Amino acid sequence: MRHIVLDTNALIQSLPSKSRYHKIWEAFLSGVFSLCVSNEILSEYEEILSTHASPEVARNVVEAIARHPKTIYREAYFHFHLLSDIDKDDDKFVDCAITANADYIVTEDNHFTTLKQIDFPKLTILSLDEFYNTLI
Repeated sequence: MRHIVLDTNALIQSLPSKSRYHKIWEAFLSGVFSLCVSNEILSEYEEILSTHASPEVARNVVEAIARHPKTIYREAYFHFHLLSDIDKDDDKFVDCAITANADYIVTEDNHFTTLKQIDFPKLTILSLDEFYNTLI
């Protein structure tokens, strides 16, 4: 079973039923992979989704994630600050991926590409297309 961290931008693109990436959301709901989250990530999901949809839709999505049996909660008690110089808001996804021993961080955010240069801890960053192709 693969464990992934889904950046907020990737989640937003996977939700609409007409999106090319909707299969990612469906695969999560079907239990194809585990989604690793922290309370901080869930809060960001809800905050950002509320601006793209409605607060009710955002709440429903976050609740679906929170209650799903394949959701893995990992709170980071040590913060690595691997993206702090670029975008410190993205550190929560990196910290969660490390503490959950996630297989991938799935994102369309170019800030994460700097992690490919870091030898330890080793993190695999996939774009939506790359991750989508693993599901086909």
